[in-house]
Amino acid sequence: MIDQDLIESAIAEALKTGGEFAEIFVEDKRSSSAYFDNGKVEELTSGRDRGAGIRVVVGETTGFAHTADLSTKGLLEAARSAAAAARSEGGAGSVNRLAPSNAASPNPVLILPETVEKIKKVELLKRADEVARSQSESITQVSARYGDSRRRILVANSEGIYASDDQVRTLFSVACVATGDAGMQTGRESTGRPIGFELFEEYDIEELAQRAAQRAITKLNAKPAPSGTMPVVIGSGGGGVLFHEACGHGLEADLVKKQASVFADRKGEKVASELVTLIDDGTMPKEWGAFAIDDEGHPAQKNTLIEDGILMDYMWDGLRSRSQGRKSSGNGRRQSYMVLPMVRMTNTYIANGETAPEDIIADTKHGVYVAHLGGGQVNTATGDFVFGMTEAYLIENGEITAPIREGNLIGNGPEVLNQIDALGNDFEMGSPGTCGKDGQGVPVGDGTPTLRVQSLTVGGTAA
Repeated sequence: MIDQDLIESAIAEALKTGGEFAEIFVEDKRSSSAYFDNGKVEELTSGRDRGAGIRVVVGETTGFAHTADLSTKGLLEAARSAAAAARSEGGAGSVNRLAPSNAASPNPVLILPETVEKIKKVELLKRADEVARSQSESITQVSARYGDSRRRILVANSEGIYASDDQVRTLFSVACVATGDAGMQTGRESTGRPIGFELFEEYDIEELAQRAAQRAITKLNAKPAPSGTMPVVIGSGGGGVLFHEACGHGLEADLVKKQASVFADRKGEKVASELVTLIDDGTMPKEWGAFAIDDEGHPAQKNTLIEDGILMDYMWDGLRSRSQGRKSSGNGRRQSYMVLPMVRMTNTYIANGETAPEDIIADTKHGVYVAHLGGGQVNTATGDFVFGMTEAYLIENGEITAPIREGNLIGNGPEVLNQIDALGNDFEMGSPGTCGKDGQGVPVGDGTPTLRVQSLTVGGTAA
């Protein structure tokens, strides 16, 4: 992407006035998308964004500058700007010899999406539209979206890191609206993997469209959700977002350091049911949050955050780990070269249990079964959350019965972790997601086996 000699010169320039640490992050990203709505193509775009971000650290102060000019002049000017922003003074800092490393990607790509004609991508959207509409006359609106990206990065720093990665991602989603006596109801399905166009050889788009349509149709006959505190069973793969948002963010070291996390200063303590082992794993093959290196050049890792209910560790980026005299956990991520990295999750999940999911249902006399959770709100300082239920059912006498709608789950992350009293053996990752934090979005995955929360508040509209 850029000659190594130029990279070394830019780092040296960044350290000239006394910087203690300097880093250059180079990014070249291509992306394309297509959007099909109500029987016609509404959007067909492609683009490319290239540039570099340079960071200089002096004590507790960080200077940062970015540029789209990857020439010698552009990079050296950005290096000087970052150094000035760090207010560094004194002699030049030292630069360790750069040692190129090539971390193996967990996601080999067979068909680069950029080599596929746009018409083939549009044909997928049209087919999804046709299949979804064929499910029922009650399907009144269908939209489908295709997206792909190829992100090549190079990271080098004054400590000798010199690493690169080639990250490809392909995504497809279908959303349906069904109309009936109960008004309009929606259903959505998506699939995405950090692989190329071969995604559509592995995953059936017709089946995806069918599930989206059937989800909307089922909700037409759904009862209003009940209200009150009751057992809640969350299906495999359908509720990982709850633990990502209500627990995972609180285990990010930057929030812990700011005392903005309910898990601050609790390492080694029991914070969850002994059934719970919570893992963040950037190495999972073909999962949405996987990569070879993070955006600071550190190899992706599998990190056990909670083991048998005990808080083992937090997630770390390079800046926070350096201040603690420890190694990064491979969780330094950024949306683009124009922003600084921060501590972010990758693929976060609750590990498998030993109970058959049907036994968990049979052992639940009454309650709610949540097949899929939607969006929500979380206070990371307290762990309090509210999440919508996009697909849910009543549990009556140990059986899943009527579908319900218009309900929320209301609770507290740490309390939910301690209230898990049954854990299934049917682990599954959920749909691909984009996690937002401080204005930056990065691709993430989440997952769980079927699990039961002994007591959780359901906010419904049933009389």
